[in-house]
Amino acid sequence: MTSRKTAVITGVSHANGIGAAVCRTLAEKGMNIFFTHWESEPEWGVSFQKEIIEKGVDCSHLEIDLSKSEAHEYVLNAAQADFDTPSVLVNNAAYSVNDGYMALDSQIIDQHYAVNMRATLMLSVEFARRFEKAEAKNGRIINMTSGQGQGPMIGELAYGATKGAISAFTLSLSAEVAPLGITVNAVNPGPTDTGWMTGGIKESLQPKFLMGRIGQPEDAANLVGFLASEEAGWITGQVINSEGAFLRQ
Repeated sequence: MTSRKTAVITGVSHANGIGAAVCRTLAEKGMNIFFTHWESEPEWGVSFQKEIIEKGVDCSHLEIDLSKSEAHEYVLNAAQADFDTPSVLVNNAAYSVNDGYMALDSQIIDQHYAVNMRATLMLSVEFARRFEKAEAKNGRIINMTSGQGQGPMIGELAYGATKGAISAFTLSLSAEVAPLGITVNAVNPGPTDTGWMTGGIKESLQPKFLMGRIGQPEDAANLVGFLASEEAGWITGQVINSEGAFLRQ
């Protein structure tokens, strides 16, 4: 047990991702870290755990398939077994495959729904229930979106629809849990270079970033770090588009 706050971050499956950057940022702010990962490289969880512990905080992890209906219980039970009731939840995990109207079918929709919607919704409400029961203070739920309200996502119908639902959920949940001292916000980091961009993609995207560079995982992590802080206690129900003046035309 420790007096430090604990942050739960989902979808931390490789070193260059937004999830990993969030873990590093929150650890540097003195929070204990509990992260989940799935289908990552062998020993990834152990090696990243060591990296976070070297920052002077405690860290544990869980390999779990968030598409399972009871995954939220396993995640929060494991986090609470290692630490106190978490004070911060970052719903970073996402599922995405290309579809489009010719390819979209029920299976693709269900696969996206299970991770992008059900897991996020259930983790959030269970986090709030446990937070209230523990009579804790200053809770933070931070969801990751992908700019679905900023423009169309051609060929990503299921992804766009399920992630777009998180924006509506963020607003409604924020009102319900405000009396508990929990803020609920969402971050849209825009196109971020987490390792998926080819040289050609970078070349086509670069001119669209009016600030002169492509987004990096640390950009999103810095904003998440602020929203998780005491200074952000008056901000709730917001979807923050942090895209470096990205042009979608």
